Amino acid sequence: MVDLKSQYEKIKSEIDSGIQEVINTTAFINGPAVKEFQANLEKYLNVKHVIPCANGTDALQIAMMALDLKPGDEVITASFTYVATAEVIGLLGLTPVLVDVYPDTFDIDVEAIEKAITPKTKAIVPVHLFGQCANMERIMTLAEKHNLFVIEDVAQAIGADYIFTNGTKAKAGTIGTIGCTSFFPSKNLGCYGDGGAIYTNDEVLAKKLKMIAHHGQSVQYVHDVLGVNSRLDTIQAVVLNAKLKHLDKYAAARNSAASFYDKAFANHPKLKIPTRVKHSNHVFHQYTLQLVNVDRTKLREQLQERGVPAMIYYPIPLHEQNAYKSNRYKSGDFPVTEKLCACVLSLPMHTELDEETLNYITTTVLELVK
Repeated sequence: MVDLKSQYEKIKSEIDSGIQEVINTTAFINGPAVKEFQANLEKYLNVKHVIPCANGTDALQIAMMALDLKPGDEVITASFTYVATAEVIGLLGLTPVLVDVYPDTFDIDVEAIEKAITPKTKAIVPVHLFGQCANMERIMTLAEKHNLFVIEDVAQAIGADYIFTNGTKAKAGTIGTIGCTSFFPSKNLGCYGDGGAIYTNDEVLAKKLKMIAHHGQSVQYVHDVLGVNSRLDTIQAVVLNAKLKHLDKYAAARNSAASFYDKAFANHPKLKIPTRVKHSNHVFHQYTLQLVNVDRTKLREQLQERGVPAMIYYPIPLHEQNAYKSNRYKSGDFPVTEKLCACVLSLPMHTELDEETLNYITTTVLELVK
């Protein structure tokens, strides 16, 4: 699904020398490369504050801790997403309120958000799924109207541009109260282990986020708030610094691959290609088809036999997972999510897909889906 080895070989010398420098200096925690990456990412995103941390799940948890959300407070997010988005809500004793998504873009349904708001609602967590932004302009209008925090889950869309109706642009994750991202190896900007980051333009909030990520410390051995231990190690920062320089080029390569897929599958009665929205460009963390009257299990097995990997993101909606089942939901309450979980299939998507490989993948799919 992702060819990290070929990508590494193109930037091998920079990464190898950077890692060796960390080993030589033994600055494994909070070394110079961490501070350099923080500054570089702030510049790239045009955001005032980036707080590196250990992983994307920690980023979400630290964000919610910094907003002083209390047990029983409701946080709205999509049922069609990876579990981490809702996981931290439950871990903090908050109440996850799940809503449906749009059938064509996979993004959180803004009308469903509005219907789900109650006096207990304190925050919205839009997920920029598969690589393009949710409708942040409408979500921010809702948030302002109801005095809600907005925590953007940008784990799959780092580098994407949100385009406002007046034509101005902002990077995904820099529009809401806080943005959270993951640097898991398969992400568009991925390290060689675990890593994450939190970003905000709020000076006071940034200070608190940084404290929470470092045991609640304002200065060493002075603990002002309840915190956690969540740091991006220096070796991972070296990798991310090297890759950040190429992030836009990586996005262009992913878009080129997506265009090849689009052309191959256009107007196929059993293959629905991903829809692009007007308010965002797409950085294609995943290329996800919707299958129409196709045996997905059989197709996936046949593709695997021919050397074409394919993944299902996601086979079970959050509201049907044992950990998140609630009396407030029943089967059928999320018709779009339930349909998508039954019909989506993602094809290989990464920066190293060449025309020969893409031709083989698309030809194989078309031979099997008739």
